Amino acid sequence: MWEPEPLRRQAPPTLRLVGCEAREREERAPIPGVLDGSRFFPTLLPIGFMKMEQKTTVTLLELAAKSLLSNEPVAIHALGEIPRDLFVPLFNTAFLGGHKMMLKAMVSLWPFRCLHVGSLNAQESCYDILEAMVDGLPIHPAQNSSSWGPKLRILDLRHDPDCETTCSEIHTTLPFCTQSCIYSQCSILKIEEAQHGVRCLGIGNSGSEPQSAQEPMELVVAISLNGTLRTEQFHSFLCTKVQQNFGSLHLCCRHLQIDGMPAHNSILQFLDLGCIDHLEMYQACLSEVTSLLARMTHLNSLSLSNIPFTFYKGRKFRSFLHQLGRLDSLQELSLASFCLADQLHKVLRVLPPHLRILYLPFCGLSNRDVTLLSQSSQATHLTVLNLSNNRIFSGVVEPFQSLLEKVSGTLQHLEINNCMLTDSALSAILPALSRCTHLRVLSFAFNPITMPMLKSVLQHLTSLMKLKHLIYPVPVHCYEEWNFQDSLD
Repeated sequence: MWEPEPLRRQAPPTLRLVGCEAREREERAPIPGVLDGSRFFPTLLPIGFMKMEQKTTVTLLELAAKSLLSNEPVAIHALGEIPRDLFVPLFNTAFLGGHKMMLKAMVSLWPFRCLHVGSLNAQESCYDILEAMVDGLPIHPAQNSSSWGPKLRILDLRHDPDCETTCSEIHTTLPFCTQSCIYSQCSILKIEEAQHGVRCLGIGNSGSEPQSAQEPMELVVAISLNGTLRTEQFHSFLCTKVQQNFGSLHLCCRHLQIDGMPAHNSILQFLDLGCIDHLEMYQACLSEVTSLLARMTHLNSLSLSNIPFTFYKGRKFRSFLHQLGRLDSLQELSLASFCLADQLHKVLRVLPPHLRILYLPFCGLSNRDVTLLSQSSQATHLTVLNLSNNRIFSGVVEPFQSLLEKVSGTLQHLEINNCMLTDSALSAILPALSRCTHLRVLSFAFNPITMPMLKSVLQHLTSLMKLKHLIYPVPVHCYEEWNFQDSLD
């Protein structure tokens, strides 16, 4: 998440609205930050976030790469003569410019062990570019010890803003990459470790046994099963590529997103689900979710939305809880539109105590659920909590006060939008809220709050030195009636 740099006596940075309703209003005039002495106060937005407008400076190296790519056939022909230190800036420029033939050629001659799409965003069809890169995958002869020439072993097609184009090379006996698959028995790491162990025992190839004709390679992807024709064509392309290089190319899917299940069973059977660490499912049956979870043991993040079920004491729900309890590595759980009224304790009971992120919007939570959440082992570890669109303030506020006291030592991000939070309830929880000293983001939009109460919120929260974003509702006096249907004055 973006964090503003400390500002001294200078002009406020250019800021713009993003997220929520503000996405539709980005054309508005920039809103400056608030400067007061040496402290940059959290900027307050009615239903929206703010972020810096970043302007990048084109380097001479990038200009040279663009000039070279202006004649793509010549550039491809010259790849064999280009120093390896120029491959990364040339690749970045080719990717952003959509030079598919150049990308295919560069992948085939890539002089590093790994190649990551990372933070790059294509200007044209992303699938066309990714297919060109996969087409360029070189299948190296085994034992290629040359100090120059193609060395690519891991191609990572995922968009990851925190990932560099290639990893720093470390002198080890095994190929090194921070994104290497560590779970599948078909991964490079497992194969290389086994081969290294055999060599250390002195039972390596003596020449009588043929070596593997190809070096193992790894293709890391994030897959979205959304039913669109172009997406299905890309998946079919990946399957064909892996089948053509069976035993040499490991398809490692880390992030799987499924929107509806019936049409995707054949593709799911093709994937090694043990590699997945992030699963998102929408509009699926609970039994389908359970059957997938049974094949995943290393999930770090699980997001379920619109998963219908009604009988909490039935076999399907018990099976789901059993599989959920097997996910010892789970750090993030999101259950949206997942009816849990007076049933949250059953879920909390099977979750790992170190869970850090919990999203429970539209779950019909009751005051009893909030009380049990405050008493759970997860409460003292939560850094992100979203309880939006639950009427948790329609009765007493003591359960939420207790919850704030438990999470005060770790909580960094809190969302309680559209929870029928009134002036009296907000006034009651403010003291506990002001003790959440690590809080960076607080959002309580779409609640019936008055302007005097908003001023009181500011007075209580100015002591929170880490607070960067405060998303508040439009005060009720701005509406003819308390609703959001074209009644804004």
